[in-house]
Amino acid sequence: MADPVEPPPLFENVDILGDSKEDDDLFISASQEQAESYRDDAHDTLNGDPNLTKLSLDDEKPEMENVPINNAEVIQDTMEQVETAGGDQFLEISITEPQKVGEGMGAYMAYRVATKTNMPIFKKREFSVTRRFSDFLGLHDKLSEKYLKVGRIIPPAPEKSVIGMTKIKISSQSEGSPSNGNDFVERRRASLERYLKRTAQHPVLVLDPDFREFLESDVELPKATSTSALSSAGVMRLFNKVGETVNKITYKMDETDPWFEDRLTHIEALETQLRKLHANVEAMVAYRKELSHLTNGVSRSAAMLSACEDHNSLSMALSHLADTEEKVEALHLEQANTDFFILCELLKDYLGLLGSVRDAFHERTKLFQHWQHSQQMLAKKREAKAKMELTNRSDKVDQAGAEVIEWEAKVERGQENFDKISKMIKMEVERFEKCRIHDFKMMFIKYLENHLNHQAQLVKYWEAFLPQAKAIA
Repeated sequence: MADPVEPPPLFENVDILGDSKEDDDLFISASQEQAESYRDDAHDTLNGDPNLTKLSLDDEKPEMENVPINNAEVIQDTMEQVETAGGDQFLEISITEPQKVGEGMGAYMAYRVATKTNMPIFKKREFSVTRRFSDFLGLHDKLSEKYLKVGRIIPPAPEKSVIGMTKIKISSQSEGSPSNGNDFVERRRASLERYLKRTAQHPVLVLDPDFREFLESDVELPKATSTSALSSAGVMRLFNKVGETVNKITYKMDETDPWFEDRLTHIEALETQLRKLHANVEAMVAYRKELSHLTNGVSRSAAMLSACEDHNSLSMALSHLADTEEKVEALHLEQANTDFFILCELLKDYLGLLGSVRDAFHERTKLFQHWQHSQQMLAKKREAKAKMELTNRSDKVDQAGAEVIEWEAKVERGQENFDKISKMIKMEVERFEKCRIHDFKMMFIKYLENHLNHQAQLVKYWEAFLPQAKAIA
């Protein structure tokens, strides 16, 4: 176990208030069909004071007594029940019809979220709602607040793009569809759709009342002002993020479980290689687009040469060459877009997911810090009690004994919470690895099928041109 040294100040916001009833499993209600009862239980158990002062070993911290961690055994049973019951169930989510709402700097993009399902927790089989980008960020914040602290891996929401949205806001036309040439809107639409689908694949997050409300509540959700970068909540979130980053760098726990040490090494290596692959795929997409542009130049040059060529058969061959190059140009551009949406975007998503895995690991580190703090405080209380007994200060011995018993209970709870989140993270990482392997397999199959189709079409174009070249006399 780590040496009894003072841990660095904690900058994160951790829910550390509660009593013994928080040991009850948070997700038992997720398997119930009554949405309202689940909402009440989840919010009562998970919402707490987000404020956490700087730790000091010289002060008692009674609020550190309970850090709410789920009963891992009950959670495991719940997940198994959900996965078993969901064998014949489906949940299909699509995002379509992006529309610009409003004008000027107050404008925003709204998306139609359509859902088809046969899951009994939803009121209808088919339904659709309209959501704006901040609604997606608000949903992610709610899920993270509930489940990240217990070791769940929360799919990351798409990143903001100030430059992209500013172009949309100052545009005089409604550029809400890809047909208008707005690549930014189409990329954001696709990323939002992948985010919802990845969240729906999680056997616990899909049952969350906030997620269900997001999908089927046909009313405008309360504006998530905390997602704004210029809001007070956004500034506080920035400070917390900086503080957590400093804490991650400055504090290294003495790992006693080789599984976590091996997994962390694996995640770091995987993240490094995925980042390199993502950069190379982005470069390949840019080169394909450049190739498409150059092919267009060849097509126009061949057409102009055909117009000034006196030889009839050669002029006709050049004209067909120009037509063929124009088709090849469109094919190169289509393949560039295929490479981007199939390869590049998935790699980017998994770079974000690996960040979410790191966040779950960091939550475990924070609980270890709380446990270590309790151990050090217990040692101080025992030492103080021993001094009082030696000096025959019987008036304070009873109080000191009560404090020792109190901190012994906190140490026991700290170890129990640490063991629970460790077990939860192992379950989540195992599920994450299965999903990752499946996603990469489907990505490679889809990419190769599209690539083969493009190459086959390219061969057909040139085979059709070959008789024209042979006909030159």
